Amino acid sequence: MRRCLASLRTALRTRGNGGARSSAVIKRRKRRKVGTSLPFDAILRRYFPDGSWEVERGHSGWNNTTRFVRADGRRWVLRIYETHKDEKKIGFEHLLLKKLNEVNLSFRVPNPSVCENGSTIVRLEDGTERLACLFAYIEGERPAEGEVAAAESLGESTGELAHALAALELPGAPAYAPYYEMESSYSWCTPDKVAAFCGEPPAELREEAAALRLIGEELAAFRAYLPRFRSLPHQLIHGDINFSNCLASADDAGTIGAILDFEFCTRDLRAMEIAVVVSGFLDADNGPEMIDAFLRGAGRRLRLSREEAEAVPGLIRLRTLDVFLHFLNRYFDGVDGIGTVKEQTASAARNLLKLNEESERLASKVGKYLMS
Repeated sequence: MRRCLASLRTALRTRGNGGARSSAVIKRRKRRKVGTSLPFDAILRRYFPDGSWEVERGHSGWNNTTRFVRADGRRWVLRIYETHKDEKKIGFEHLLLKKLNEVNLSFRVPNPSVCENGSTIVRLEDGTERLACLFAYIEGERPAEGEVAAAESLGESTGELAHALAALELPGAPAYAPYYEMESSYSWCTPDKVAAFCGEPPAELREEAAALRLIGEELAAFRAYLPRFRSLPHQLIHGDINFSNCLASADDAGTIGAILDFEFCTRDLRAMEIAVVVSGFLDADNGPEMIDAFLRGAGRRLRLSREEAEAVPGLIRLRTLDVFLHFLNRYFDGVDGIGTVKEQTASAARNLLKLNEESERLASKVGKYLMS
């Protein structure tokens, strides 16, 4: 077995980091293809009935179409949701953001704008029934990869946000399940189907067979940790914090000025918020330094129990497996091709091998900086 793992490490290093960093910034729920018709004027007329506007292309992610807008002497961000048509999901996100905007945070969060009928949501009348909303523009740029000062600042901001979210009381239930319920979160990825795929992959994935076997073994082993995970403290978490969902301050590139994209905020393990961010730094060129800085910053604002701190390496493993299942689900659903599966298989296997080597060290660092 040891020889097999050594060969797998060599093969993964040879292939390079391909999609490794991209996996750290994905959204973890199902996404569908973006609609082709984009009636921006019809949407903006609902927010600016007597005004005019200019539309500029923005950074559209896996889930949404985004455009920058100039209107009323200000800048705005227009979002069209491409993955679902459920107003309750967006309503929960917007209510949460409204509450967070009433808190005196050291960083900014998105602020949904109200349209002519008093709602923050517009349903498109182009036959697609898609949903759209408008946010006030927040100045800043994404933090630079490998920026240690920004990682430490992100730690502080993550801890601060965790406290704010823990204090919120919102009506209704979040739309998304906790990470540890991943096996029931992806309709195309039943446990038996995934086990068969990893155990006997198609011919196109012959080179990834060893990596897929490793992933299959990790998925099977994960079930043993479920009772332990379910017993840990729960609260609302952002669930997808990483550099791509943040803005550095316009005045200081090493300081986080905003945390964005609360679309997948849900009730989950408090420690999962830490695990998600750390998982995004695992494959960075200066990963150990970034992780150390992040945990140091988080420890200034957040404390975990011993049980939570010891669980973090396992939760990082959970995040890695969830990312893999997300893309495998898209492949089974016909959204992504085999190339994406190859990329994400290599990325997941690299992170899992790294975790096998670093788990004790990571647990020690989490305990050092975050344990009560």
